[in-house]
Amino acid sequence: MRNINENTITLAVVDSMSATKDARLRTVMTSLVQHLHSFAREVKLTEDEWAKAIDFLTAVGNITDDKRQEFILLSDTLGLSMLVTAQNNKKPAQCTEATVFGPFYVHGAPEYANGGDISNGASGEPCFVSGRILGVDGSPVTSARIDVWQSDQEGFYDVQIVPTSPTTPEHRARGRLRSAADGAFHFRSILAEAYPIPHDGPVGELLEALGRHPWRPAHLHFMITAPGYETLVTHIFRNGDKYLDSDAVFGVRSSLVADWVRHEPGVAPDGTRVSSVHYTLNYDFVLNPVDDA
Repeated sequence: MRNINENTITLAVVDSMSATKDARLRTVMTSLVQHLHSFAREVKLTEDEWAKAIDFLTAVGNITDDKRQEFILLSDTLGLSMLVTAQNNKKPAQCTEATVFGPFYVHGAPEYANGGDISNGASGEPCFVSGRILGVDGSPVTSARIDVWQSDQEGFYDVQIVPTSPTTPEHRARGRLRSAADGAFHFRSILAEAYPIPHDGPVGELLEALGRHPWRPAHLHFMITAPGYETLVTHIFRNGDKYLDSDAVFGVRSSLVADWVRHEPGVAPDGTRVSSVHYTLNYDFVLNPVDDA
């Protein structure tokens, strides 16, 4: 490896990995090195720019913890997350499209019976969500596990909020329930609102430098799992939101945009009386059988 120059270094690095036992790792790393080197040559990367890039990635790592994943935010805002999602989730046309997972899913969300109020004290106007979980042939999917999570009206997820008292619920606007025998589900939550992704760190600085905003259109996150079907990770977006065509993480799909219907005070879909304006959302999810993957 002596006397390597800018023209021969790429081949030298690739050759150094020839003993890699994991064939897939060798393929990925070979391509990564080739593209990285080609990028550096194409833009004629300077030493100062390289150092700034290292500092940026270091800052991304330093701000990342168990409640904030800045690397996912970086991947999301560069479109990489959605690219990986799209190329790994090709489905029949009638299936619900997948979109980005996002950084705010947590394990151990509370379980609710159908009709439960998952808002659990989160701020926002009442919203009643319903739908069905179906197979591609229209048959109901029974006992599908439905994880749902969203931000409050201020744009914050529960994991971003410091509890104000020992009695503040750990989980708000987040829960897990099961579809009924006919595939149906329904729950109470709060109205989805647009919000900015965390932009007080290095990813936010990058967006500002690029002249981009950090906003996401209003949406609900869903993760649906059932035996015999592919796991579906998706959002449902609120029709009419001004950020639908400029989502900071490129996650919007037309098939995932739905109407939140506004209702005056009165009797809600679950039979309870609501003294304020409230909303309803109805959306059916179609899962892809594993055999069709």
